[in-house]
Amino acid sequence: QVQLVESGGGLVQAGDSLRVSCVASGRTFSMNAMGWFRQAPGKERESVAAIRWSAERTSYAESVKGRFTISRDNSKNTVYLQMNSLKPEDTAVYYCAAKVGPILDSNLLRGIWYDYWGRGTQVTVSS
Repeated sequence: QVQLVESGGGLVQAGDSLRVSCVASGRTFSMNAMGWFRQAPGKERESVAAIRWSAERTSYAESVKGRFTISRDNSKNTVYLQMNSLKPEDTAVYYCAAKVGPILDSNLLRGIWYDYWGRGTQVTVSS
């Protein structure tokens, strides 16, 4: 089992920056990748970014490329999402997810492949 706890969400204005964090605990040695996903009210969950736990590989959704950066600190079992130039359409609950076992690079942004999920942190961007 892997437990995930997100933090760092909040209310910001358009153009501001915000960093959300996700701390993993439990069988973290079994993690192969971690991802950030988001869901806005009335919309389906969408991928944001993903990172391999033991390799230099990241993936980003087109909507956040150039604005968001995913990173990790293996010593702290933590993954971060740095969000710059935030827009009102970035408003959503942001969820952290962990993948145990193998995953293809082409599936890093597909939530169905992830095994564990956090409860989410709310990010609200006002215009």
